[in-house]
Amino acid sequence: MSAWRQRPDGAESPYLPFGPFKLRLPFVHYRFELPDFLQGLLMCAVDLAAIPLMAELLGMPFEAALAIVILNGLLYLTHHLLGDPVVPGWITPAIPLLMAYVEQFPEGEARVHALIAFQMMLGLFAIVLGRFGWAARVVRLVPPALKAGIIMGAGVAAVVVVFESGGRFEQFPFTISIAIGLAFYLLFSGHFAALKTRGGVWGLIGTLGIFPIIALAVVIAPLFGEAPWPDIRWGFSQPDFALMWAEYTVFGVGLPSAMMFVTALPTVAAAYIVLFGDVLQSKALLDEADGVRSDEKIDYDPDRAHLLFGGRNLGMSVFGPDVTMCGPLWSAMHVVVIERYKQGRAAMDSIFGGSGSFRWGTNTGLLLLPIVSLVEPVLAVALALTLLIQGYVSVRIGIMEARSQRDLGIAGVVAGVLVTKGAAWAFPVGVALCLLIHGRRFLQGEDDGTIARRRGDAGDDDGSGRA
Repeated sequence: MSAWRQRPDGAESPYLPFGPFKLRLPFVHYRFELPDFLQGLLMCAVDLAAIPLMAELLGMPFEAALAIVILNGLLYLTHHLLGDPVVPGWITPAIPLLMAYVEQFPEGEARVHALIAFQMMLGLFAIVLGRFGWAARVVRLVPPALKAGIIMGAGVAAVVVVFESGGRFEQFPFTISIAIGLAFYLLFSGHFAALKTRGGVWGLIGTLGIFPIIALAVVIAPLFGEAPWPDIRWGFSQPDFALMWAEYTVFGVGLPSAMMFVTALPTVAAAYIVLFGDVLQSKALLDEADGVRSDEKIDYDPDRAHLLFGGRNLGMSVFGPDVTMCGPLWSAMHVVVIERYKQGRAAMDSIFGGSGSFRWGTNTGLLLLPIVSLVEPVLAVALALTLLIQGYVSVRIGIMEARSQRDLGIAGVVAGVLVTKGAAWAFPVGVALCLLIHGRRFLQGEDDGTIARRRGDAGDDDGSGRA
């Protein structure tokens, strides 16, 4: 009998000890979840949305960029396989920051070297924090107001990317409006949450998350003249690993100079501040899920997470530098998985089954040419959808990190600075405000009961789809 079938209520999902990691294999240690796998098949569209970003920044051909996306996709699997109960993804809010830095260099070898140096330094930094157990300490040492501001700012930045001048909303106004409206209704509406309890068609739709929304976007975009109809092609996708290897890795262009690594340090520090917000958000979302599901003990270790996404960044810097970077969380899809997880053990036996099955689905979709060609016209819509869901969740979680009205004020300023001036400015501004307003209680802040009362107000919708 599979080990997952024998897990008693309240216990941790079964695993094999593997140093600092906990090895879990599909069908053996967790149940394969078909709804999450099916979502992954189409949501590989978001992974594929990295291709136009790399083409814009590096002049990379589609097939070489596809090779990087597939390599990154394989590394996504390491999280749930080695004990991290999340859906990993990009460091989305930091992408504009990285692109602005790399664009300072002339297109060609110098720009590739800049990207390699940045991602290698980011990976090494995260590994050092995780290896020596400093990541968990960092999480505890950040003042609540600063945590709130970082997470809120990341959410607002994600929304700005969609609606800014020349952004994706201007390209797909009708498709994005319809898709995001339906997504918010299905994921966060109290009315639809009540419909799901009736079962039948509503219950089925509820289990599919945003799978039907991406499918709908494939039809809506051509009807409104915002994208061509898909040109379905059969067979397997054809990534060009040889071209990627020869022109975009250290094996083709060589290692960056020492000065290139030094130059990357400020951008690495700024990107880590944003990345750190995803670590905080991972913990907050899993704590929320843990409060609903008492039958499974969820073990989230920030140090282990740092080792995993640090190792991914280091590996990608050598074998396929990636402008989207390797982050600890794809918040939009992690929320979708958690919302199904909250429905009980019958809906999803283990959080590892949901997150793992989803990432097996995205990897399968990347290899199937019919899937790639089907979603290719709406890649920008898929990216906008995940950005806007992330924005909603980040702002909500960020507010809940605050402990007082003063914390909320500090968080609002930090979020505003993050969006307008970047993370390198937001962090010192937040530290200064916490010192000025909280004084000796810089780390602890204060708790005036405001947020606690809001949490306890049964009349408020907490955004999870439960009124």
